Amino acid sequence: MIDEKKLEERLVALEAAKSWSPRVVSRLETLLRSGTDEALYRINPVQFATDKSIAEAEAIDLFLHACVAGLFDMDWLLVCPMCSDVVESFRSLRKLHTHFHCHLCQSDYDAALDDYIAVTFTVSPAVRSIRFHQPDTLSAWDFVFHYKLTPGGMLPDGVPWREAAKGLVRVLTRIDPGSAVNLEVDAAEGALLGQDFESDAQFFFPVANAAGATPSHVPVMLDGGRCVAATTAIAPGKVVFDVRNAGRLPVVFGILQLPMASFERPRLRFTPSLSGKRLLMTQTFRDFFRSEVISATEGIAVLDVTLVFTDLKGSTALYERIGDLNAYIQVQRHFQHLLDATIRHNGAVTKTIGDAVMAAFSTSADAVQAALEMREAVDQLNRDRPQRDFILKIGVHRGASIAVTLNDRLDYFGQTVNIAARVQNLADGDEICITEDVYGASAVADIIAPCKVTKSEAELKGVNKAMSIYRLARMAS
Repeated sequence: MIDEKKLEERLVALEAAKSWSPRVVSRLETLLRSGTDEALYRINPVQFATDKSIAEAEAIDLFLHACVAGLFDMDWLLVCPMCSDVVESFRSLRKLHTHFHCHLCQSDYDAALDDYIAVTFTVSPAVRSIRFHQPDTLSAWDFVFHYKLTPGGMLPDGVPWREAAKGLVRVLTRIDPGSAVNLEVDAAEGALLGQDFESDAQFFFPVANAAGATPSHVPVMLDGGRCVAATTAIAPGKVVFDVRNAGRLPVVFGILQLPMASFERPRLRFTPSLSGKRLLMTQTFRDFFRSEVISATEGIAVLDVTLVFTDLKGSTALYERIGDLNAYIQVQRHFQHLLDATIRHNGAVTKTIGDAVMAAFSTSADAVQAALEMREAVDQLNRDRPQRDFILKIGVHRGASIAVTLNDRLDYFGQTVNIAARVQNLADGDEICITEDVYGASAVADIIAPCKVTKSEAELKGVNKAMSIYRLARMAS
């Protein structure tokens, strides 16, 4: 089941990709060699980091580099928030769309990069074959509970919904086209739900003592996403459903016993996973998957992103004073320091414009930490020079945005971007300006506590009302 030659070659390439913490690659190798098929299918790198005591950012990097090395394939999943069903999966961001319909819940959703979009990794079939590489050959049970439903959806009491759902199933089987099966169920008070797990075809029968005599057989026909079932009353006890698949495709069909006719599932909470937002804000992804583009003309929503804009004050004078080549070299050094600070705090540089940088972060706390470190790094550059050639201006703003592809590059668009850029323009040299949305974000107050903070109101172009701006001067000595 394992191609030893390819596995060894690709592990060597992974080890050489960067300097890893001790035993990180060996833990992944152990998983590849001895993990179950389930463990190697749709791996959540955030959970892997927790299980293996690896830093989360390094675990994400590990799987991205492992994809480049050919050890894993990356999947973008649209996940139903009500039942944790993987409604659709895509090998490429360019094929991802954001409006989806869950057959199990018969509900429609609009996904954002923050919500309902998860990124997982499955072992490459070239390295090790697992049964989930061929979903059409899976048993009905494996197809529903391992291929369709993710393990991360949790009920309020902490029980995985996938495990709770197993207890509701009374019959689960594949039905070939043109075939008919007799499915016997011992019905209890509540309701019986019949479900084609890949279409909207369902039947629903309340089960009550007052229902009278139940017919010995209840005919059901499935045909191209439709379910036609005889109208009847069902009482507790044995009932046989004669289910015929009149369609042209195989059907995975199950009958579930619900505890009551008005049964409603509580909304699930999900264990931490790698969201589409987090991945787009990972520098390794942006560096190695440059060909990934968002093909949707309207882009994909990001509900909460913190953007950092920087610019060098007086850089024109630097070019005039020391010459284009020397100034260019020094400015590139400054860019590297800003990039390093961004990566250390879980962000990604979206673009550089002249001497300016735009970086994106999942949290405002990370963004502010990075901004403070950027300022200190540039100050260190100045200490090695006869005069202060580098004077950094920084602006930070938080809000919703749209992820788009512009000029063959993943970028962000919208009012949050415009405000972040204009807030940077308000900053004086060596000053960081943050908005109220950033100032009030979790953990930011503790981070900026050592700074001298002054508040002012500013009128920004394109914004209807004045905004509160907090200026962070250098840390008090």
